[in-house]
Amino acid sequence: MLTNLFDGLAYGMLLFVMACGLSVTLGLMNLINLAHGAFAMAGGYVTAVLVNRLGVPFFAALPLAFVASALIGLVLERTLYVHVYRKSHLEQVLFSIGLVFMAMSGVSYLVGSEQQFIKLPAFLANRYEVLGVSIGAYRLLIIGVCGVLALVLQLAVARTRFGAQLRAAVDDPVVARGLGIHVDLVFAATFAVGSGLAGLGGALGAEILGLDPTFPVKYMVYFLIVVAVGGSAGMTGPLVAAVLLGVADVAGKYYAPQFGAFIIYALMIVILLWRPQGLFAKAGGR
Repeated sequence: MLTNLFDGLAYGMLLFVMACGLSVTLGLMNLINLAHGAFAMAGGYVTAVLVNRLGVPFFAALPLAFVASALIGLVLERTLYVHVYRKSHLEQVLFSIGLVFMAMSGVSYLVGSEQQFIKLPAFLANRYEVLGVSIGAYRLLIIGVCGVLALVLQLAVARTRFGAQLRAAVDDPVVARGLGIHVDLVFAATFAVGSGLAGLGGALGAEILGLDPTFPVKYMVYFLIVVAVGGSAGMTGPLVAAVLLGVADVAGKYYAPQFGAFIIYALMIVILLWRPQGLFAKAGGR
């Protein structure tokens, strides 16, 4: 049981890193970006190409996956997303879902539809027995990296000058501009970092979640559940929701595989009936 709990924690932390950018764009910027999973897919494919075809070390490929996804996000934000910030949620949904299918078709055309696997360093395949718990080295790495990122993100949003500028730009962009805050630059940087984190999550999770052109659609609902259940008060809510989702998913598949994803959706419904605005709701919004 403790082994399943550990694996569920690793899965949840991975989902958090991939979904936290969506939490910011949806919860703070009020932008429904269903194409968020496409940036995670981009990070996974960038890592697969760098490691498998070009021989780049895995740990060197991870920051490159972040940078590549962030640059893609920055370009798309400045050229496309900037025009839909003030549109209705329906228009944002149709726009972003269109990007999803374009990304899936493009990846399928360029690299094929078969599942990709990343060649990991040999030591990451090791497992260790600690007090009767089987701990995988790769999952331990994921928990460590994602845990540090969660702490850094929470501090960045809550304690830094940039976090204060972001919250001000979201609450009242007109007043924020009057105070000298470059709102467009703040939104662009936020979107780029969120996209980069999704790409990093996709790079780390390719070996566990699988990587193929259907990735954005396959995990889109999971990302939305993390944001809906966690709320939008910061990074704490999505982190707690992602861990709950990860543990419930792993435990459900192990103890009751015949129910499939029923346990996850049942847990989501119960939590949202109890806390309709999510576990950590934010008052107000853009």
